[in-house]
Amino acid sequence: MPWLRIVSGVVAITLALAVTVLGGWYFTAGFCILVYLGQTEYFDLVKAKGIAPARKTTLAVSQVMLILSAASVYLDNPRLADAVLPIAATLICFYPIFLPKLSTIAGIASSVLGLLYAGYLPSYWIRLRLLESTQASLPLGGYWPQEWPRIADVPMGLSATLLAFFCIWAADIGAYTIGRLFGRTRLSEISPKKTVEGAMFGVMGSVGVAIAGAGALHWPFWVLSGAILGLLIGVTSLLGDLTESMMKRDAGVKDSGQLIPGHGGILDRADSYVFTAPLVYFYVTLLLPLLKVLQ
Repeated sequence: MPWLRIVSGVVAITLALAVTVLGGWYFTAGFCILVYLGQTEYFDLVKAKGIAPARKTTLAVSQVMLILSAASVYLDNPRLADAVLPIAATLICFYPIFLPKLSTIAGIASSVLGLLYAGYLPSYWIRLRLLESTQASLPLGGYWPQEWPRIADVPMGLSATLLAFFCIWAADIGAYTIGRLFGRTRLSEISPKKTVEGAMFGVMGSVGVAIAGAGALHWPFWVLSGAILGLLIGVTSLLGDLTESMMKRDAGVKDSGQLIPGHGGILDRADSYVFTAPLVYFYVTLLLPLLKVLQ
């Protein structure tokens, strides 16, 4: 199992890095698949609680929202993607009215949560990656440099996305390693294996990677801007992990699925990415420009 876990992890990371570098509609298509699989696992957890959500409707409108998230970048109209959320939530609330079987508040609430948690929030990864998409060099908006450029010359969307990924990986690996070796204080009853020592080192690892990345990318006030980003990602990825653990604990299951050998399901691997996406996006699009003005 350890070797199976390592091999499947390497394959998954390689595919993720490949579509991330390509960007454009390649990244969007890959992300649509991941969101569909993740939402399917989420609804399996909901079903385990005996709740009947608007599964098909939520899955469909989430895919539309992801596609429009990419289109909004190319059309330079971010409101296009944001408009889908209230419309989709309205459809989810209205849909049960026309069913022969009376729906429940829990069913509607779990559907809207599925739309937000496994659809809308992750859609910000698409918006982030497609920043500066005008540098596309392949069909379908793909990016692949003829010669690997300096780090500072990489499109903002790609560099910010990769830096965020590296921060999350540093937080996960740091928390797991230190928690296993030196962890003594339990962090939460939601996830008994997580420790305070591991969590603290994980956040520190995220901060360290972010500061190094900010310096390499020549961000303004790079120590400060990197530390803020690393702290945001480290804490939020940890809370995202605990949120998914709470869902699994409530549903009475160990893993959200068995899609990735040795790792569990998509949600088991992607829980740290859900809540970090909008924070990183708004950090890059709002705070960084402000820091540049103050520099």
